Formats: sequence, structure tokens, C-alpha cells
Amino acid sequence: MCNNLDDQCNHCHEHTLTHELIVHFPYAVVSVAIALGILSFTSYYACLGAVADVCRSSKILFHCFHFMHIVFSATGTVITCFRFSQKWGRSLLIGIISPIVFCALSDSVLPYIGGCALGVNMRFHLCFFSELRNVVPFLVVGVLNGFIMTQHKRTLLPTYSIFSHVAHILVSSLASTFYLVSYGFVQWYSQIGYVFLFLIVAVVLPCTLSDLVVPMMFAKAENGDKKHKA
Repeated sequence: MCNNLDDQCNHCHEHTLTHELIVHFPYAVVSVAIALGILSFTSYYACLGAVADVCRSSKILFHCFHFMHIVFSATGTVITCFRFSQKWGRSLLIGIISPIVFCALSDSVLPYIGGCALGVNMRFHLCFFSELRNVVPFLVVGVLNGFIMTQHKRTLLPTYSIFSHVAHILVSSLASTFYLVSYGFVQWYSQIGYVFLFLIVAVVLPCTLSDLVVPMMFAKAENGDKKHKA
């Protein structure tokens, strides 16, 4: 049993990538199931409308959840990195780069590949290129929120870390799901089983890498450099 939060974090994160993926798999299953349920309701009420209207409304939802995903991803990355490295500059750098890469991978790249693999004529869209002015505020708030939470290790951080990670996976699932409909996969329900599988992969791998693996790798690299110099 760990005596304090730092010991508990160090103990919990001494695992392989395979272990972390297995741990996060149930969260992804539940989140994707919820996302598909929400998509089912929106698709049901949109059946009377034109296809263009369905895509347009799905784009609004995709961008909303994608931007929220950036907030939670940046927050979680900064919290994890700062726990191990204690370097503001390093945490800031990872907190900016990691969400840019992995949110795009989870919400756009992997759903696009999944739709194409299922024979759908998908259109590729990347918000970091086309809507940077909207991305930056969410990224800044997420990084700032992460740094603020690192100053509350004994009070808010333990509870918030769990909530933040669960919310991260959920909004990622919603963003990935609505991306499919927004950019070509309107008739998603005809292949819902494959969609379910693709979305789980699109969520669990990038979110695990973003929140845990990448920050830990940079922290371990720093610790290795210190030992080497010593």
C-alpha cells in the first residue's frame, strides 16, 4: 500500500504500454457505447432531414467535443508530466505537443482511416490546420488548468485526475463518432459492429499515449540523464 499520492503515482505508472492499454480498455468500451447511443438518438431525429443537414449538425457536435477533448488531453498530460519531471518548461512543451498530435490522431486520422477501410468515401478534416484560431484557446486553457491542478496535490488533484481522465476518454469517443458522420459515413448504422471496433482503437490507444505513456517517457528520459551525469 502506498503511503502518499506521489508514491502511489510512481507505483501505478510502473507498467508497460500493454498493461496501460488493458486498464483503459473498459473505459473506452463504455465511452464508445455511450457515444454510439447519443449518435443513435441524433440520427433518429435527423432522419426526416436531408443528408446535408445531418452532416452539418454532426460537424457542430464534432467540433464541440473535439475542442473539449483538447482541454482534457492538455490537462491530463501536464499533470502526469509534472508529477515526474518537476520541470515547468518540459511540462509546458509536452502539454502543447501531445494534444496536438494525439487529439488529431484520435478524433480525425483514425476515424478517417476506419471509414475508408469500410469502403466509405470519407473527406479528411484536421482542425489544427483549418481552425487553429479556435484550437488555441482550448489548448491554452487545458495547459493552464493542468499547471493549476499540480499545485493541489493533496486536495483536488486525486479526485480531479480520475474525473479528467474519464471525461477525456468520453469526449474523445464522442468526437471520433461524430467525425465519421460529419465527413462521409452517414449510413454508419449498417456497419455498426465494425464502427464500434474502430472507435475503441481510435480512443484507447491515443488517449493512453497522451495521458500517460508519452509524459512518463519524457520524465524517465530526464531521470536517466540525471543518473548518467551523476
